[in-house]
Amino acid sequence: MLMGKVVGTVVSTRKDEHLSGLRFLVVRELDHDMKETGRMVVAADSVGAGVDEVVLYAQGSAARQTYLSHERPVDAIIMAIVDEFEVGGDKLYVKD
Repeated sequence: MLMGKVVGTVVSTRKDEHLSGLRFLVVRELDHDMKETGRMVVAADSVGAGVDEVVLYAQGSAARQTYLSHERPVDAIIMAIVDEFEVGGDKLYVKD
C-alpha cells in the first residue's frame, strides 16, 4: 500500500464497459514525512474519497483484489481514507 493525497478528478464519458460506475481520482504519492514525492497516479475510488484527503492506495495486481475492482482492468485503487498517521509516537497527520 502507498499513501497519497487526492488532488483532482478524472472524467471520462467513453470507457471500457468494465469501468462503468467507477469514479477516478488523481492522487499524488506522499513519503513517510508526508511530503509529495512527485509521482502521480489516476486511481479508481472504492471508498468515496474527496479532493485534499489523504488516502491509502494499491497499484498493480493488488489493485484488483477489492470487491469493487475484482476482475476489472484497474491498475490503482483507493482503499482507505486516512484519519491519522503516526510514526515513533509522533503524529504526522491528523484529519481535520
